[in-house]
Amino acid sequence: MNTTTMDVNGVRLAVETFGEPADPAILLIGPSLLWWPEEFCRGLGGFVIRYDPRDCGRSAVSAAQAPPYTLRDLVADAAALPAAFGARRAHVAGLSTGGWIAQLLALDHPALVASLTLIATRPTAPGPADPDLPEHAEHVMAYVKNGLDWSDRRAVVEHLVGFERIMAGAGPFDEDAARRRAERHRDPLAATVNLAYVDHGARWRERLGEISVPTLVVHGEADPFFPIGNGEALAREIPSARLLAVPGAGHVLPRQAWEAIATHLIND
Repeated sequence: MNTTTMDVNGVRLAVETFGEPADPAILLIGPSLLWWPEEFCRGLGGFVIRYDPRDCGRSAVSAAQAPPYTLRDLVADAAALPAAFGARRAHVAGLSTGGWIAQLLALDHPALVASLTLIATRPTAPGPADPDLPEHAEHVMAYVKNGLDWSDRRAVVEHLVGFERIMAGAGPFDEDAARRRAERHRDPLAATVNLAYVDHGARWRERLGEISVPTLVVHGEADPFFPIGNGEALAREIPSARLLAVPGAGHVLPRQAWEAIATHLIND
C-alpha cells in the first residue's frame, strides 16, 4: 500500500493505492478511504485507488456548513485521480454518498469509466427523496437530530460510532473500524454535513438511461439510511444493471458481496 497526499483538481487529497499502476485501475469512492477495508482492496487485484474526498479524513478541509465547492467539483476530483497515475480509464465503485459521485462520473465522463458498481446509494442528491423512493428510517433521523456539542471531540467520535452501529442493520458491526473512521476526520462536522450544503446542480436520475457500462448495484435489504427501494430504482433505470440484494445487511459494504464485487470490477 502506498499512502500520499497530492494536488488533484486544485485541492489537496489523501490517497492510498494498492498494486501496480500498469494494472487495470479501480477507483473507490466513499465517505472516506477507510470505508474500503484494506483486506477488500488487496483482494481486488488491479491498481486500486481509494481516497478521502474533500472535508473528509485527511484531505483538505473547508468551513463547516459553508463549503466553497459543488458536487460537480467532487466529480471532477474523482475524474482526475486515475489520470494522475497514468490511467486512461478506471473501474469505478461508489459507496453511500460516494455513489452520487460515481453515477455522475459515469454520466459526465463516460470515456473514463470501464464499469460501475453502486453500493448502498440512491439516484437523487441530498434532501427529500423522490415520492417513489423510500426515505431515511425514522429512528436514523431521530438519532441524527439529537443535540450534540461538536466541540467535544470525544463525544463526537462516540456519536459517529453510534450512528454507524445503527446504519449496520442486522449484520455484524465492527466497532473498532467505525472508531477509526470517526477519528480520521480532521473536522468531523465538516465531514458529516458539508455534502448537504454544496450546490448539487441539475438532477441526474432522469439521465440514468445514458449509462452504458456494465453496472452492478449492491444493496443491503436492511439498509435504514437509503432503504433498498433506492437500489432497486438504480438497477431498474440503468440499462442492463444487475441488482445484488444482501439479506440482513445495512448501510455498509457487505462482506457477503465482496467476491461478487471483485468479480464485476475485474472481469467487466
